Order: sequence, then C-alpha cells, then structure tokens
Amino acid sequence: MTQNDWRARAGTPFACEKTPVAARRGMAVTNHPLASAASLEMLAAGGNAIDAAVAALFALTVVEPMMVGIFGGGVAVIRLADGTTTTIDGLATAPAAARPDAYDPVSDTWPDYMETRGRRNFMGASAVAVPGTLKGWCEALARYGRLPLADVMEPAIRHARRGFTVTPYLAACTAENAPLLARDAAIAEIFLPGGEPVAAGARLVQGDYAQTLATIAREGPDALYGGGLGSEIGSALRAAGSYLAPADLAAYRTVERAPVRGTYRGVEIIGPAPPASGGVHIVQMLNLLEAYDLAAMGFGTPDTLHLLLEVLKIAAVDRRAATADPAFVDVPVARLTAKDYAALRRQEIDPARAGRYAPGVGSNESQNTTHVTVADADGAIVTSTQTINSLFGAKIMIPGTGIVPNNYMYLFDPHPGHALSLAPGKRITSGISALVGCRAGRPVFALGLPGAHRIPAGALQAVLNLVDHGMSLQEAVEAPRVFTWGEEAEIEDGVPETVRAALAARGHPVRPVAHVGGGMCAVGFEPDGTMTGAACWRADGSPAGLGGGLARAGTSFWPDPRRAAPSA
Repeated sequence: MTQNDWRARAGTPFACEKTPVAARRGMAVTNHPLASAASLEMLAAGGNAIDAAVAALFALTVVEPMMVGIFGGGVAVIRLADGTTTTIDGLATAPAAARPDAYDPVSDTWPDYMETRGRRNFMGASAVAVPGTLKGWCEALARYGRLPLADVMEPAIRHARRGFTVTPYLAACTAENAPLLARDAAIAEIFLPGGEPVAAGARLVQGDYAQTLATIAREGPDALYGGGLGSEIGSALRAAGSYLAPADLAAYRTVERAPVRGTYRGVEIIGPAPPASGGVHIVQMLNLLEAYDLAAMGFGTPDTLHLLLEVLKIAAVDRRAATADPAFVDVPVARLTAKDYAALRRQEIDPARAGRYAPGVGSNESQNTTHVTVADADGAIVTSTQTINSLFGAKIMIPGTGIVPNNYMYLFDPHPGHALSLAPGKRITSGISALVGCRAGRPVFALGLPGAHRIPAGALQAVLNLVDHGMSLQEAVEAPRVFTWGEEAEIEDGVPETVRAALAARGHPVRPVAHVGGGMCAVGFEPDGTMTGAACWRADGSPAGLGGGLARAGTSFWPDPRRAAPSA
C-alpha cells in the first residue's frame, strides 16, 4: 500500500495536528523544544547522536521536571555508525535494606493490589529506589560520545539558572498534582509559588538544581555515586525514612545488554532486553499478527482493533508471569519471541469474540515518562526512554539540591513470592519499548514513547501503521491508539463511535479515553540520507533537524580583484 491508500480502507480516519521536519545532517525528536534545541547544539558543535541524546535528557530534567530526572531510571537503545547495536540498562534498583515484606499491602485483589498502607511505596522518601539515569547517561557519553560532559550539560545548566517559560502541559501536570506537592515544602517552593501551581507562561528558575548540575559537570557522575553529593542525598533520604543509603548509590551499576531482535514482514525489529519488557513482547505480538492481512483489514476497523486487543491481552499475561529482572527470574526470551510459540498462542484467538486469558501478577508503572530519538548523519541512532516513574516521582524534593527523586518502589509487587516482588538489589521491570527498525541492514525508523505498561501497545501500533498501513511517519505517531491489559479496552476518542460499538458487541468492555500513552518521538530514514522527525500531539514533542552544512570545499570569501592604477 502507498502512503495514501490506507485511508481508503480505514475505519478510523484522522488528521495530523503537527508537522514533520526533514534534514540530512542530524535529527532530534524530544518532548520539549528546548531539549531538541540542546541536541542540535551538540550536533552543530561536532558531536554525534549520543552527545545529542544525552544533552537532550539533561535538558529535559529541567524543562520537563515532572517526567524525568537524574534520580530516575531508563534504557537507551544505541546503534553506532558502524551498525553495532547495544542497550544500556540504567533502570532503578531496590536498596539493600529493602525486603519483600517492606510494605503492608491493603488488598490481595485488583484494583488495589499494588497499594500499601500510608502509600509508602508511592510517595515520600520510603518510595525512592536507587537511581540509574545519571550513571547510564554518563557511561553512554564516555563510551560512545565525542564531547566532554560539561559541554553536553551546559544547555541544562543554562535553562535551570536563567529559567524557561512554562508550557501549558507542564502547568496542567503541576495543577493535577498540587495537593500532593503541597505536602513537601521544598518541592512546593518551586512548583507552587505562593501556594498556587506554576502557571503557563511563567518563568521557572531552579537555582539549586543548576548548582547540582554544575557540580556533576565538574566532578562527573561519581559526585552522586560514591561522592559528596551522594553522601549528602543518601543521608537526607535515610533520615526521612527511605530504605536508600549512601552505600546503595556507591554500589549501583548499569548493565550493557544485547538487544532483543525479531522480524516482521521483512523488517528487523530491535528493542531492549529484560527487565525492560517492550522488546520481548512487541516481537511476540508482531509474531502473533504476522499471519493476518492487516493492510486489507484496514486501519482502525473493528476487525483490526479486535485482533490488536487480543494480542495485547496475550502478551500481558506472559509479561506478568515471566518478565522481570533476569538476575532474579529466568525470563524465557527465546520462547516468547519464537514464531512457533506465536503460532500456538494464535490458536486461542477467536476472530469474532473477545477472549479471556488467565490473569497474573500486575505492575504499577506510571504513564509519566519521557522519550528522545536522535540520529546523526554518520548513521548513529539513540532511542531512549527515561523517567522518575510517577508525575514528580516521589512528590518530594531533596532539600538544597533541586532534585526530584523517583518513586520506583511503586513498581515492585508488595506481596512476597512473585516475579515482580521486592528484593534487595532487584531491578524494576519496565514497559520501555525504544525500537529501531531495519530493512536489509539499513535503518528505516527509530521510535519510542512514554506511557508505562501502555508503551508496548503504542510502539506496536506505530510499527503496524508504518509496515502494514503504509502511513507517513507523522501519521504513524499521531494515529488513534487502543490499549488493554485484560480488563477494560481503552479506546482513544479519535476512534469513531460506530467502531467502538462494534468492539463492544464482540465482548470488549470499551472505555473511551483522551489518549493512550504519551508523546511518541520518531525518526524515519530514506535511502538518500534524508531523515524525517515526527512527534505527536500527546506531549510537547518537537522535531528539530540540522540541514545546510559547511561551505563547498575550496570556497573562501575574497576581496574584489585589484585594479591597475589608471593611466595618466
């Protein structure tokens, strides 16, 4: 199908709200324009995609502080210019003092299965896990970047010190969480000035955080992981009731992992390995769908959406049962990503009726994450999802540092004895689905998005939009989405009522929602070297491309030719 043919067969027509950007010298797509600009600064200064991605992430900790921070966790999928692909796992871990029974669950059944008394696993110092973001970013930069850490951090420090203009998106997130933020004086001082949520259009200055970033730029990541900054923060958190101590920061290690790989209709799909679940289960779901002619069935039709919901439920059951930290749980990656396993599970799907699959232990990931996708002219690509988990993490700020810490302890099952149960040193499990798609060894797209356990669903649908429906990159990231984990079927408002009614008639408990997951950031690659960047309406996503270039070789500016003196 061509990029226009899909509309003729679509059950869900839609119009894009944003425009893409095309360039050849570099492309950055992040969920804030200042972060995308930070990426371009690095590319213009001679940096590569790794420098640009790390600069964007540091900038996002300032301009998207409710989503990401240096005290969080995440994963980066990195494709180097020579085609080598790796992943850096900087996911958070449980502190050494944490135990499987550290929290008191309020229920053994859903929907309150993951909740605990006093919400100690959700907010406050007791919810903070050992962060991996800062170490992961700095290690990626040291191994694969070109520029010094201080240069890469300069845009973030500048925006923290001078301030930046608050977007309506940040203002809305702050207002939504104002009652919880008001409980902590340090975070309220910054985001609730005068007792009111920071307003769109206001200038937000974060002086303490600028000083913290300057310390890290000067001393490197060891300032936090074993240095004076880490000792100060760990002691403060421990005194406030955290399980985290300075020794946990000093002991933290990232893990460099081989990515998960699969194929779908001739496109190689490359994604993160467990404990990030997206790579495994997106390959699994694509295997399940490969037997169906989705292009002929049409985008957003009842038949197509029914199949999507069914494979999402199958993958959810398997994720709950088997996907966790491979240092603690034997994750059957080869089995889950095998085509013959998909053929067996496919037999369970009734094309006419919604099925029910045995439920397992769930997760409590937040939708509040960020993503960057960056590519350079030499062929290097970074697609990275990073977060402090919930909006504003643990809803506190470490006094004097400007740091908003994560609440990753909320992702561990508070009931002992399960794959996702809490254990000292255990890594959290995440739905991160940072993907690179290649055809005949050449990249054709790279993408990712925030959204917790909704992330794999969003990334999966983008792949289908590109490969099966032949959408443009902008259409693929903005198209209406669906999601289920075996309970309600969340259907975005952009799907027509007639289609929702048809799904309900097949037994799906339909719940209309404003959006599924967050702002997708994608880059597409053409054979002639052109890169296209696209971001969707679900966040402040902004593609930025570097075009033009240096002067033609041998060209210089010269004065007018000398003229001979006039004759007498």
